[in-house]
Amino acid sequence: MRDIESSAAINSIIDALLVPAGAPGIFGRTEIFERTIEGLNRLITDRRESGAEVFTFPPVMSRSLLETAGYLKSFPHLLGCVSCLSGDEPHIRGLVEKADWVDALGATDLVLTPAACYPIYPLVAARGVMRNAGRSFDVSSYCFRRESTHEAGRLQSFRMREHVCIGTPELALQFRQRWITRAEAIAQELALPYQVAPASDPFFGRMGKLMAMSQVEQALKFEMLIPVLSREQPTACMSFNYHLEHFSEIWDLRTEDGALAHTTCVAFGLERLALALFATHGITIANWPATTRAALGL
Repeated sequence: MRDIESSAAINSIIDALLVPAGAPGIFGRTEIFERTIEGLNRLITDRRESGAEVFTFPPVMSRSLLETAGYLKSFPHLLGCVSCLSGDEPHIRGLVEKADWVDALGATDLVLTPAACYPIYPLVAARGVMRNAGRSFDVSSYCFRRESTHEAGRLQSFRMREHVCIGTPELALQFRQRWITRAEAIAQELALPYQVAPASDPFFGRMGKLMAMSQVEQALKFEMLIPVLSREQPTACMSFNYHLEHFSEIWDLRTEDGALAHTTCVAFGLERLALALFATHGITIANWPATTRAALGL
């Protein structure tokens, strides 16, 4: 493994791979970076559950659906809302000619998608009762989170690939464990150092700290940590999340025996994984381990 300890090293990697786009945590992607993302997507696709439905969602979603899902109760500090000017032409022209036109913006019925899986639950609810065998999904989306810091790997706009299971508690937990095993195999194939550890979501406020403690105590969330900035503080590049009945209580998701379904999702942060590859193996792909290049088709 190459030395990834210094901030100068990771900054030089970012400068070679990402192009600043005028705002913190927002970047354009170079060809070499996109080729790596494409390879990661193929690798994840090869591990897809048999029979999984595949969806790609846009980077925006219904504000009311996200409110119903309870996102604002847990993560209001990360939310981005789509706002627009409204009115007739003279009114709008008058606004944009003023320096304070931003104050005239009004929220629309859209928000920026914070996680790829959110649109799945109302979609499944609309189909009615599901088989006890459950359902699995492979979903992807560009996502947005209003991060307070913007170190390497903590982008505001990023791509998320998720595998979701909705079914009995046993099915949901088995699904998560299968994906932890698959994720470890992926990391090994890519020659990435990693550890899987209990984790919590960045819940908001004082109550959020209690929610985070409960999440860890119940082992509801695990993360795969891979060095990007440093070995001492590795970056979460994959997460394995068990929601219990949270989404099913909201959307009335039930199995054929009438019980509330349990849900789990496995998320891959594609940009973080790509940065981890370059931080570990260097900028020049030709110098990467042969097994890594073969796994990614590079």
